[in-house]
Amino acid sequence: MEPQFLDLLREKAYLRSFEPGSLLVRENDPAEEFLVIFTGKVALEILLPRRPRASVQTVGPGEVLGWSWLLAPHRWTLDARALEPTLVLGLAASHLRSVLRDRPADGYHFLLRLLPVIAHRLENTRRELLSIPSP
Repeated sequence: MEPQFLDLLREKAYLRSFEPGSLLVRENDPAEEFLVIFTGKVALEILLPRRPRASVQTVGPGEVLGWSWLLAPHRWTLDARALEPTLVLGLAASHLRSVLRDRPADGYHFLLRLLPVIAHRLENTRRELLSIPSP
């Protein structure tokens, strides 16, 4: 990606830390940030009808969390829970959407990198859901 594009993202980037057991994001809350995990592990969890919350994937350093910020209604579709002390780089979704809109070529390349992550997560979620026994 272009250095100028990355500089625009860095302008509003921030660090957040989470203790084990704490939620990074909560299902149905507004999706107001894009997160990149620096250290730690995070369980992606969903609520299933008449069953306990299920972990559908674990993500760690170098992986991203969330794309719900990208499309309206901008609400998280899962919970993300820290499994160990976790440090993330955050980007405000409103700023990121603005930069992607104002720099379409860079936005296109950003989305090309994000789409395989989305596809992989959806496939992992599907596999995990198929493996959960019926109530």
